[in-house]
Amino acid sequence: MALLPLESNPEVMSKFMRLLGVPDKWSIIDVYGLDPDALAWLPQPVLALILLFPCSDKFYEHAKEEANKLKKTGQIVVDDLFYMKQYVSNACGTIALIHCVANNAEHLDLQDGIFKKMLEESKDLTPEEKGDMLAKYNSNSEAGKLIAAHQELAMEGQTEVNPNEKVNHHFVAFIQKGGFLYELDGRKEFPINHGKTSDETFLQDAAKVCQEFMKRDCDDVHFTVMALAQNE
Repeated sequence: MALLPLESNPEVMSKFMRLLGVPDKWSIIDVYGLDPDALAWLPQPVLALILLFPCSDKFYEHAKEEANKLKKTGQIVVDDLFYMKQYVSNACGTIALIHCVANNAEHLDLQDGIFKKMLEESKDLTPEEKGDMLAKYNSNSEAGKLIAAHQELAMEGQTEVNPNEKVNHHFVAFIQKGGFLYELDGRKEFPINHGKTSDETFLQDAAKVCQEFMKRDCDDVHFTVMALAQNE
């Protein structure tokens, strides 16, 4: 199954967050620069970053090396981290948003609805089983309602969308959980722990990881960064 790709449009993604039960005081906003001065202009607090990046050979090569290294050295993955695998084509934007919201539910004061119910139902599931919820949905299920919302909002973007057209860019989320900075990419084997962070340093620490993505593909300018932040 292939969905319509979700555009990196803060307005569209903020609408999706409303469907996930996120109150109006929180929005997805553009990040126009990753240097300290540009980051200082963002409204606070920032709870998550979403990076859209090109799926190049350099990315896949680094991802493979990174996974092999972590399998040997191990890493800390906190018990309450919400992570789901991606088995549905073009669902990376939705999964990135789900990762951002699910891992900050205690800060966002989620309203009752389909997503809060889905979180409760998936609490004890593995990342693979969570991914299956979206891949094997039916129209009456909570996951099915999220898929329907994805399709509807994908049509609201500014560019024409085609589910069969190859998408060469991918969304990932960066969140802080248990004092660690995690990269959450449903297509990778597992979450990536990028080291210690805190509420105070999360934005700067996540921005540095985004910059590393850009340095690996410095010839490509097609990167977009957005933040889950409190409205001014």
